[in-house]
Amino acid sequence: MNWAETTSTAWHAIRSHAMRSLLTVLGILIGIAAVILTVGLGLGTQKDVSEQISSLGSNLLIVTPGSSTDSSGVRGGFGTGATLTVSDADAMASSVAVPDVAAVAAEKTSSESVTAGDTNWTTTVTGVTDDWLTVRSRTVSIGSFVDPDSTNEVVLGPSAAEELFGTTYVVGQTATIAGADFNVVGVLAAEGSNSTSDLDDIAIVSMPAMADTIVGGTQRESVNTIYLKATDTDTISAANQEATNLLLNLHSITNADNADFTISSQDSLVSTATSVYRTLTVLLAGIAALSLLVGGIGVMNIMLVSVTERTREIGLRKALGAPPGAIRRQFLVEASILGFSGGIVGALLGIAAAKVLPALLGSSVVISPVAVVGSIGIAVAIGVIFGVYPAVRAARLAPIDALRAE
Repeated sequence: MNWAETTSTAWHAIRSHAMRSLLTVLGILIGIAAVILTVGLGLGTQKDVSEQISSLGSNLLIVTPGSSTDSSGVRGGFGTGATLTVSDADAMASSVAVPDVAAVAAEKTSSESVTAGDTNWTTTVTGVTDDWLTVRSRTVSIGSFVDPDSTNEVVLGPSAAEELFGTTYVVGQTATIAGADFNVVGVLAAEGSNSTSDLDDIAIVSMPAMADTIVGGTQRESVNTIYLKATDTDTISAANQEATNLLLNLHSITNADNADFTISSQDSLVSTATSVYRTLTVLLAGIAALSLLVGGIGVMNIMLVSVTERTREIGLRKALGAPPGAIRRQFLVEASILGFSGGIVGALLGIAAAKVLPALLGSSVVISPVAVVGSIGIAVAIGVIFGVYPAVRAARLAPIDALRAE
């Protein structure tokens, strides 16, 4: 019996027990679809996180202040202190002190209620320095950006503009922030959202306006974040070291372990996030793979039942001269067909689900060709591996004993 005849006979045997075969395939296809989706979700999440971090700007270093301590001695977390100032940002803009930094932008933020006529909206008001657009890779879609020395100009994000005026064509309108009137001179280009906030729900003012008109007080010179744009991707590490040394000197700190600031880079953020999600993906894929094991056991069970039911058929074929290898090959082909069918249907189901899930979960699902092809290969391997024992058992049946079986 050649391979074509063996395959034809195996297919006929599978079709003659369609319901049983379908249930066997079901166990495999669920496992395959689960593996493809878990890997896709993991890769999709990594992609989303990388894009969100990249949206901060290219070649970026992020300087945040240290922790604060209140009057009762309770310490806040990192970033809660007032240890960074506009003077620090100005110092790091020096090409002599920090030659590997191309541009510097400081931010001072506050959640404020903004009023336009009878409408009010609470948004993030951000005071910025000159190079904010360049460093943060943002653009103005309508109008112009705020003058760095102005105390009464504001640029709105598209979401804030829509909430306050019902449109983004708001240049020339007046918005009131902290009791002071600001002229709307521009609207930022839409950027979308990251995992924590709407990047378009923002109001941009100059640093003097933020410090003197909106915030005031003793901490008017402090800033929440300083962004440093390195001259090139290859100079990020050098820029980091230069900025660290300069800030330590400015803050009269001799031991770097006692630094009252933190400098992080996009690379470190991406690396950390990717590592976490890769571990999670492997864990979920491992759990999904357990269903493949269950599917494999189902294949073995069905093939053993098939051997038992077809004992007389096996005995007759062996009596007519069929060698043990031909018997063994037939049952292995049957198991392979079941595994391959489950793999193909499972892959198609996983790909179809990957097209639907992003709209439901709000997260990307990236289909990996390697995962799809590998899963189909694993499904076939499962069919073969779990079909070996039933095939060997069938091949070892003695013809006389098989013919006598009821």
